[in-house]
Amino acid sequence: MIQGQQFASYPSLQHRIVLVTGGASGIGATMVEQFARQGARVAFLDIASDLAQQLVDKLKGESAHLPIFVSCDLTDISALRAAVSEIGTMVGQIEVLINNAANDNRHSYAELTPEGWDAAMAVNLRHQFFAIQAVAPGMIANGSGSIINMSSISWMVPSIGMPAYVTAKSAIIGLTRTMSHELGTANIRVNAVLPGAILTERQRRLWWTPAYESNIMRRQSLKRHLTEEDVARLVLFLAADDSSGITNQSYVIDGGWV
Repeated sequence: MIQGQQFASYPSLQHRIVLVTGGASGIGATMVEQFARQGARVAFLDIASDLAQQLVDKLKGESAHLPIFVSCDLTDISALRAAVSEIGTMVGQIEVLINNAANDNRHSYAELTPEGWDAAMAVNLRHQFFAIQAVAPGMIANGSGSIINMSSISWMVPSIGMPAYVTAKSAIIGLTRTMSHELGTANIRVNAVLPGAILTERQRRLWWTPAYESNIMRRQSLKRHLTEEDVARLVLFLAADDSSGITNQSYVIDGGWV
């Protein structure tokens, strides 16, 4: 955080029921934290149970509503549907969905098998559609909702060394645009967020070499690291009533890379 910065509070997010997929670590975990601190009732899905419990423990006493974790393999659509139903029973109809879960493992186009391609689509794209399908009836009944799909600038750069991931992140823009029209008549908004190089623990551990950082700083207009909090604050705005007239849009948060 830059010294002296101050950030918004959103009264409309208090008690709002929010679902974050892939919420146990990285950007997803920061979203869970930020929504909880806004007073939202947050549920999150992940397969990393230990990390999820650490996050819940960390937030004890910090918000009006302690986040709820439901273990779920999002590549199993039946399990995803069951998890959404379980959350509805526990806290009520989901009002905000953040389709965050993804896996940006590097892979060679020459060695990628059909099975590997299908697995990449399952973890990066397919569950986003079926999560929307699962929450839509409740949002339609409520007459409102906000769905935020996490894409990436990877397809705009374009990145290399992960063609299936890049393809999935590009497809999310198409999914966002069509679903904004499918659901807009019910006052449900659908937007996408496209992060650039975000300095998460995973990125630092796996990919963040001095050469990569030098390339980022050369390309970005802003000569600083972007953090999970930068992304989460944009998502808070898109979930709040302050953005009630915004749908069918894709928001890049990359420090001016593309």
